[in-house]
Amino acid sequence: MPRQYSVSDLVARAQDSDPRAVARLISMVEDASPRLREVATALAPHTGRAQVVGLTGSPGVGKSTSTSALVSALRKQGKRVGVLAVDPSSPFSGGALLGDRVRMQEHATDSGVFIRSMATRGHLGGLSWATPQALRVLDAAGCDVVLVETVGVGQSEIEVVSLADTTIVLLAPGMGDGIQAAKAGILEVADIFVVNKADRDGADQTVRDLRYMLSLGSRRERDGSIWKAPIVRTIASKGEGIDEVVATLDQHREWMAKSGERDRRRQLRARAEIEAITLEQVRMRIGDIRGSGNLPELAKRVVAGELDPYTAAEELMDTVSSG
Repeated sequence: MPRQYSVSDLVARAQDSDPRAVARLISMVEDASPRLREVATALAPHTGRAQVVGLTGSPGVGKSTSTSALVSALRKQGKRVGVLAVDPSSPFSGGALLGDRVRMQEHATDSGVFIRSMATRGHLGGLSWATPQALRVLDAAGCDVVLVETVGVGQSEIEVVSLADTTIVLLAPGMGDGIQAAKAGILEVADIFVVNKADRDGADQTVRDLRYMLSLGSRRERDGSIWKAPIVRTIASKGEGIDEVVATLDQHREWMAKSGERDRRRQLRARAEIEAITLEQVRMRIGDIRGSGNLPELAKRVVAGELDPYTAAEELMDTVSSG
């Protein structure tokens, strides 16, 4: 992509389904480009249309296979699909380590699909810090559905719920810690449960365990309507059960719109994004003043017992606010 393209040109090209423009915009987000604010401003009027679906679950449940099968089913419906596959970071390059794009090569030549692996770069919670902004890029680029596949790190993946309109939790029989991890917190974020590899021994038991735990009260009610997370069995490697997952996604989208839950979640998502940006700006300001005399002097006073760390922090914040 020639560098002379302006941000507005890149956004316009992305809206015209230019994959290079989409890739360039996401790279600008990941690299915290000096033009990041300009990018955000240009994207804002074109966002809010895509359905964001999070896929999470323990390692080995078949998230990438399920994601690929969902892409195929959605494309059959004529929908444009974006995929953000959030991978663990390489300790050497900082780049995505697993490279989920390799596992989705069947979609590589489809102009209606954009797949991007993103590195967590040490960020906890299963998602890259840049994921919210990357979602905006794919939304503005005309994707009807954006699938966010998280790394397999167990309970910390619950962060996906802050980004997704619908969260799918995948489990599989034979994963000894699958239900235990779910008990620890993942169950609470699920809008849809998918028991993948349903042709394996133990699938019935996994479904029974889920139903029992759901009976303990995992229901969501908005404006008098109740959403009880359904359980769908799939064999993603064969494409079996995927159409039912897509149909359930449609049902949840309709419930979200009718109950007002979609707007509530998106407002929470925007609030979290604003808070994250604000905190990052504060951290940068603190970094700017580390070389000044204030912080070292405050540290000396805390060590000498002349000042407690909370008061020191308040004084530092006053410096940041007035700086």
